[in-house]
Amino acid sequence: TFTIDCAMSLTSSNSGSGSSKRRVSYFYHSDVGLYYYGPGHPMKPHRLRMTHQLILSYGLYRKMEVYRPKICTEKDLQRFHSEDYIDFLKKISPETMKTYSSQMQKFNVGEYTDCPVFDGIYEFCSTYTGCSLDGAVKLNHGLTDIAVNWSGGLHHAKKMEASGFCYVNDIVLAILELLKYHSRVLYIDIDIHHGDGVEEAFYTTDRVMTVSFHKFGDFFPGTGDIRDVGAKTGK
Repeated sequence: TFTIDCAMSLTSSNSGSGSSKRRVSYFYHSDVGLYYYGPGHPMKPHRLRMTHQLILSYGLYRKMEVYRPKICTEKDLQRFHSEDYIDFLKKISPETMKTYSSQMQKFNVGEYTDCPVFDGIYEFCSTYTGCSLDGAVKLNHGLTDIAVNWSGGLHHAKKMEASGFCYVNDIVLAILELLKYHSRVLYIDIDIHHGDGVEEAFYTTDRVMTVSFHKFGDFFPGTGDIRDVGAKTGK
């Protein structure tokens, strides 16, 4: 069993066995903190650079193996997301918004949503998702016990829709990678918001159990009732 918590670390169930020290892998790409959602937006990737600087300043990097990730390809992202949605993310920018206005509404991106159009959306998504996929691959091959990606955990993104500041669901893609080698994955989400995108992706399978600890009621995204326990074989 592998456990993933938001956002975003991946842990092998074997990481606590034996007396040997657990191997921690930290995935970071310096470009990920350069993107800007726009004035007044609460999502600030710059915080990722601040977090990385703290890791350096406190010497925590000496306790971990630090990796620069591979950037995800279109094919990688399409293992969960639809081809037309990923194609849209590649093409959309502040300069092309008028051209793709109808698709912006279809994919829940742009004005009147919480997922704005900004320069480098596709590159941003490909970068943070690359960190999560690389972590999953290392776990699959027994090369680490804990994989950390503090730029990941964008748990609201759906197969064909952005939501809650999230465009690509790196968690779903990391879980799909883990399922190549392992029969089941436990996903634990401790964000204040319900991890709706991950739950929805695996709602009908018994290979992934999603556990979300979140504020429920009149609060975004409005899902995550305690009575929601999956469907069909996922129940």
